[in-house]
Amino acid sequence: MAEHCHFSRAAEACLVTQSSLSASIKELESILGASLFERTKRSVMLTPLGGEMVGKAREVLARLDDLTDMVKHAGAPLTGDLRMGVIPTIGPFLLPRAFPGLRHRYPDLRLYLREEQTGPLLRKLADGALELVLMALPYKAEKIETFEFASDTFMAVFPRGHDMGKFETMTPARLDRDGLLALEEGNCLTDQILAMGNSGGNSGGRVHAGNFQATSLHTLVQMVDNGLGITVLPKMAIDAGILRGLKLDFRPFSSPRASRRIALVWRNTSRRGDEFRMLGEFLRDELGTPVRVA
Repeated sequence: MAEHCHFSRAAEACLVTQSSLSASIKELESILGASLFERTKRSVMLTPLGGEMVGKAREVLARLDDLTDMVKHAGAPLTGDLRMGVIPTIGPFLLPRAFPGLRHRYPDLRLYLREEQTGPLLRKLADGALELVLMALPYKAEKIETFEFASDTFMAVFPRGHDMGKFETMTPARLDRDGLLALEEGNCLTDQILAMGNSGGNSGGRVHAGNFQATSLHTLVQMVDNGLGITVLPKMAIDAGILRGLKLDFRPFSSPRASRRIALVWRNTSRRGDEFRMLGEFLRDELGTPVRVA
């Protein structure tokens, strides 16, 4: 009910009748001696107490899922179902490289993937809807454990014949301030790219996105190929062939800050931490991209 704030939709999601759901909520409120929802003819919303209870209930359900997983996977590691979230700037470029070896090594593992931006994925992780998230760091999050297994450097991408082609390496100061194309606001890759100019020194300089933003890396490279500006991509995407068939060139950055760290994260209450570290070690060895030590 807290998710839908609508009796008929909530009842449908719970596979019960609307009257049964309403009666159950009223009975719970009667037992507690407090209201959990504010009801009008047009809307339903959580009371402050109801919001607190929903948060605590989700924590309890997540812990129950962790206990269930512990029992399920007490035998062979990395078997059975695994619900993993993955961000769009990693999944299409990393997973196709890793899946053949993963299926061979762990044939009884059934991996269910959810592709979404980092914030929503971490909320689903906290709620217990996901067990594991494949994401890029840095990103602030609480109550998680992290296994970093790869570094992914950034590359400046521009049309062939562009003035940037005369440089062997790039600095944030050399980026076109008016024509830098980036992903839409809220994407962690954009935040990481914009932050790389804060290192100071001669190679520093603030980086900011231009007026046009895209929803995917594939859209970004098409815009660059059409002469609308330049962009910055993770090397992982370039290695996967995202520039294939396009008249584009690229250069690495000279700053070691021009990179992101690839990691698996899970709830710090999960009993499958050892399995997830094992999966991270497999990905590290399979991809041959160890974490860069500064």
